[in-house]
Amino acid sequence: MNKTYALKDLSAVAKSIIKTVQHKVLLFKGEMGVGKTTLIKELCKELGSKDNISSPTFSLVNEYNAKDEIIYHFDFYRIEDEEEALDIGLEDYLYSNNWCFIEWPQNIENLLPLDAVEIHLSILEDGSRKIQLN
Repeated sequence: MNKTYALKDLSAVAKSIIKTVQHKVLLFKGEMGVGKTTLIKELCKELGSKDNISSPTFSLVNEYNAKDEIIYHFDFYRIEDEEEALDIGLEDYLYSNNWCFIEWPQNIENLLPLDAVEIHLSILEDGSRKIQLN
């Protein structure tokens, strides 16, 4: 997937991601303020979560309930070394077969599964967003 979208298209983008990806570990990459958490909120909604979705900047991980599964939302912006991620049991989360949405994955790149899906987000001059899945 490589497309441009407006915020009004977010639901369709989230549905497309869920249908397209081959792995449940999704790595969200992009500058601060590009809409990573906003997209994750929409993905959680599409997966059936009614929980209040917010970035786990200080707790490192939030857990949300969806229809028949659990979603883990990580934010590694403030992490100082990969050992902190290991201390919270990251490997157990990553290999749980639950959805794992990871913001700032570049701060723990040596710990990530090789088959995780990278989602690159950027803002265009007109305010629309560009999304690319790798």
